[in-house]
Amino acid sequence: MTATPVRHVDEDAALRAVIEGTASETGAPFFRELVRNLARALDTAGAWITEYDRPTTTMRSIAFWFGEGFIEDLAYDVTGTPCEAVVEEARMVHIVDRIIDLYPGPPPPGFPKGEVSYLGVPLLDSGGRVMGHLAVVDTRPMPEEKRLYTVFEVFAARAAAEMRRLRLENELREGRERLGRLIGSAMDAIIELDRELNVALLNEAAEKLFGCTSASMLGRHVGELLGETATLTLSDLAGDLERRQRGERHVWIPGGFTVAPARGGPFPAEATLSCFEAQGPCGFILILRNVNERIEAERRISSLAAQAEYLREEIAADHGFDEIVGRSKPLLEALRNVSQVAATDATVLLLGETGTGKELFARAIHQRSSRKDGPLVKVNCAAIPATLIESEFFGHERGAFTGATQRRQGRFEIADGGTILLDEIAEIPLELQGKLLRVIQESEFEPVGGSRTRRVNVRVIAATHRDLAQAVKEGTFREDLYYRLSVFPLRLPPLRERGGDVVLIAENTIERLARSMGRRVPPLTDDDIAALKSYRWPGNVRELRNVIERALITSKDGRLHLRRALPAEERAPEGGAAPPPALADPDEVLSDARLRELERANTIRALEKCSWRAGGAGGAADLLGVSASTLKSRMKALGIERPRSR
Repeated sequence: MTATPVRHVDEDAALRAVIEGTASETGAPFFRELVRNLARALDTAGAWITEYDRPTTTMRSIAFWFGEGFIEDLAYDVTGTPCEAVVEEARMVHIVDRIIDLYPGPPPPGFPKGEVSYLGVPLLDSGGRVMGHLAVVDTRPMPEEKRLYTVFEVFAARAAAEMRRLRLENELREGRERLGRLIGSAMDAIIELDRELNVALLNEAAEKLFGCTSASMLGRHVGELLGETATLTLSDLAGDLERRQRGERHVWIPGGFTVAPARGGPFPAEATLSCFEAQGPCGFILILRNVNERIEAERRISSLAAQAEYLREEIAADHGFDEIVGRSKPLLEALRNVSQVAATDATVLLLGETGTGKELFARAIHQRSSRKDGPLVKVNCAAIPATLIESEFFGHERGAFTGATQRRQGRFEIADGGTILLDEIAEIPLELQGKLLRVIQESEFEPVGGSRTRRVNVRVIAATHRDLAQAVKEGTFREDLYYRLSVFPLRLPPLRERGGDVVLIAENTIERLARSMGRRVPPLTDDDIAALKSYRWPGNVRELRNVIERALITSKDGRLHLRRALPAEERAPEGGAAPPPALADPDEVLSDARLRELERANTIRALEKCSWRAGGAGGAADLLGVSASTLKSRMKALGIERPRSR
């Protein structure tokens, strides 16, 4: 029977080997000395230390001593090896003898052969996770001995401590690198200062801002960068921060902070100053931003806004409001009246035919008044049933009448502080006109079903297309209310009195409607303009808009065909014959009879030129640019008959 070989393990010598062999080394040299001295101290053939990658179950040697030399760059899969239990179960594994019988598989590539015994222990980080392992192998049996374990654990503890230190050092280095990249890429200037406000570091943005390098400013006072005034401010703030409690050692320095560097001109800045402590006297971090560009941008925006406001005022002064299109004398006169009365609180009575834009003028008066920030409340008196108009004006209390389930505010109460437009004022029932007169004169009313008087501050603008003076004579409108409403009567000219405004309004309407319909149409032709000016427009601007919209809807070849959109009995002739009479200035407006006479004469001339042949190629209808049926309707309306002799 073969005797177990004697293993010489000297604990004192082993401890000296750990201390002497690794005291002056760190990192890779430390691990090489450690495994070499471990193999000698335990009298084994080899020893090695590894890092473990759990996802790939790969062990990579940091240092491997075997025989009389080092095995370099050994990496192997731990599956099926004694090392697997060490790292997967985080426990010491000791195989005394016959390791080949227990692990019959081939050894990892590059691993020395002839081992019969193994001792391994996991190396754990501060959280108890396996970082790698430390192991020894021998070509002889390795009996269980207390001295063996004691020495081995001393080496393992030292190896784990150094591995943890290296990992922490790597993390710190990576953290510094990330912080350096962050500081270096920051757009704001970052300056690190010591307690005496001497420069310790400038980032790239600070170097660019001040035109110097971090190395050239190292140890120099920050006053060379900031100037005297800013440095005094910074010094006061730094002293205050030092006296504050932890967590409150930071301060915001707003845009009044003016920096005057030795190189370059002064500039306004915003900044933050923070105080920190790191293994010694406190220091400061100053983060600085040049706000000159932002201030210049704000100044530019303010300038543009002022210019825009000036242009709006110029346009308004020259033309009125952008919703009211035109430049004829009657319109400009009406707009001048708007400018005069808008600044007062006088009651205004807008007089004009249907479609002349009474609501637009009311809005213009409101927008130019001191009440423009208040509401503009519009009431169409003709659209409210007579039984509900009092409730609509003055509101009602709960239970005031059947269906009044809750209190409701009236239009006058809603308009408090603003303006109320009473459109179609002539339609108000006679019995309610007295209450309306009271609220206009006394600024007070009672809601329907209520007993408490309410006061309001409302400007009244009334509008009508009827002759209120005649209504007073007929007894359908109160005389006192009429005089109270007509403090400032303002007549709105009909479209037929506004000359060329009809073309401007048509062009403006075409542009807006075509854009909303997604269509493109060419500019108005001379024939279109003639048609617009020759029509009397009894419905005024509202009718013009309807005609334009109809022409856009029916256009098929990119043309408006404006004449076809006009009412058949009112169309003027086009092409060939003498041009139709155009709308003149107000003092040149033709009478209806004269217009009819001219249209009749023009139609007869066209018929005579075509030998009274209405339809077909070369007929009068073709000459006038209308259909044969339209021409016949026009002949009937104008009383034109073909002479019997023909």
